[in-house]
Amino acid sequence: MLKLALALSVMSIAGLGGIVQGQTPAELDKRVQAFLESRRGTWHDLNVPEVDGRTLHDLILRNKYRHAVEIGTSTGHSGIWMAWALAKTGGKLITIEIDPERHRTALANFREAGLADYVDARLADAHELVPKLEGPIDFVFSDADKEWYTNYLRALWPKLAPGGCFTAHNVSGRMRGIGEFLEALERLPDAKTTIDRRSGAGLSITYKNPAPGERGS
Repeated sequence: MLKLALALSVMSIAGLGGIVQGQTPAELDKRVQAFLESRRGTWHDLNVPEVDGRTLHDLILRNKYRHAVEIGTSTGHSGIWMAWALAKTGGKLITIEIDPERHRTALANFREAGLADYVDARLADAHELVPKLEGPIDFVFSDADKEWYTNYLRALWPKLAPGGCFTAHNVSGRMRGIGEFLEALERLPDAKTTIDRRSGAGLSITYKNPAPGERGS
């Protein structure tokens, strides 16, 4: 009887939308919320503001995305918001960071938030790794070197599934590469782009083959 009970317990845990290590969805939510609250106001070092993190979380959850890529981990703030949503959709985040110290800090943050199982954090040069990523991908968040945004778009757009979403941070400024990137978005024949400016940084949100009245409105 004990073995049967243990087996049923494991099966129950495995079926909870990808929640593992004995955490129920409610327990994971509580852990992530507590972690984010404890770090509120401390996310510097190239991290996104909270409003943009929430937007990324909501985009993934609303569209039930499961295969996400982040270019530019920093110390993990945006990755935590995305991984939190992916834990609910049964997905996983590939996130890329070139700086070893930021990468180590992000790994520790993912573990502390209880989200390490939903993150494949890679220490790598995104210029080299991004073109090698396999599709299909359904969500991208670009927040690395702005001069390379257009190259990231060109590398991943063909691998983005129909209905997928490509987002990019800091598009409201005059940084080198942003103008070229926005022009590239406009030239995409199968896309609809909006820009969320609530944080002041500018978050571009581009849907591929959006269904009328359903996506990108």
